[in-house]
Amino acid sequence: MRGKRLPEWLRKKGISNRQMAETKRILNKLQLKTVCRSAKCPNIGECFAARTATFMIMGEICTRDCRFCAVKKGQPLPLDQSEPSRLAQAVKEMGLKHVVITSVTRDDLRDGGAIQFVRVIEEVRALSRSIIIEILTPDFKGDITTINQLVQARPTIFNHNIETVPRLYATVRPQADYQRSLQVLATVKKSNSEIYTKSGLMVGLGERETEVIEVMRELRVINCDILTIGQYLQPGREHLPVVKYIEPEQFERYQEVGRELGFKYISAGPYVRSSFHAADFSEQYL
Repeated sequence: MRGKRLPEWLRKKGISNRQMAETKRILNKLQLKTVCRSAKCPNIGECFAARTATFMIMGEICTRDCRFCAVKKGQPLPLDQSEPSRLAQAVKEMGLKHVVITSVTRDDLRDGGAIQFVRVIEEVRALSRSIIIEILTPDFKGDITTINQLVQARPTIFNHNIETVPRLYATVRPQADYQRSLQVLATVKKSNSEIYTKSGLMVGLGERETEVIEVMRELRVINCDILTIGQYLQPGREHLPVVKYIEPEQFERYQEVGRELGFKYISAGPYVRSSFHAADFSEQYL
């Protein structure tokens, strides 16, 4: 992570053990991508050591150019029809009870790649109907028909990250739209209230506390169930710099506000990420 010197509460020790090596072996053998690697997640060692990972489907090249994200941008390859079955095999070999599946944004595809999500859900569910399936999706350009295609596949948790406050969208997510992202989550909940909806925010990009709390309120208006809030860290020199390292006490304040607003589950902290310890929710509530 480049940029300002990390404060004490953000310094992490590296992890290397036999379990981590086994996770890498399975992913490499089955030729699967993870957002852990592609987005340079700082928690990768801890997750791999715990025999878990966030699978990233539809390749590793994104059609959008969000200025916070380390995932490669450009022209993606065609969909891999064998990917769903290979991913299910990894779930089986890793013994996962809670699976998180995300993707690059595929604006080049008519349905944004929704059918690939559906295929993966079906393959994982065929292993066991008790597996918790969490999907972390792009916005599909706000297309309600496409979003409902995923709703009909009945993932346990439907996650779409708001990422930042509305004022910073033009800088942080120039090809996205705040209201459109809210509408994705609202559409899911209206279509099937039994699906848990989830979102995530990065802080440290220049947002104000009042702006973060207003986003939290707007998420609750559309009955978003789960929220994560974590510190933005600059993955490379070409990405947005960190404006501020948020102190742990401020994250505690966000957690308190989130509980008061009525989120079923909220996790806020310097190293919190949308999929980090995602199973904590299902282990407590499902």
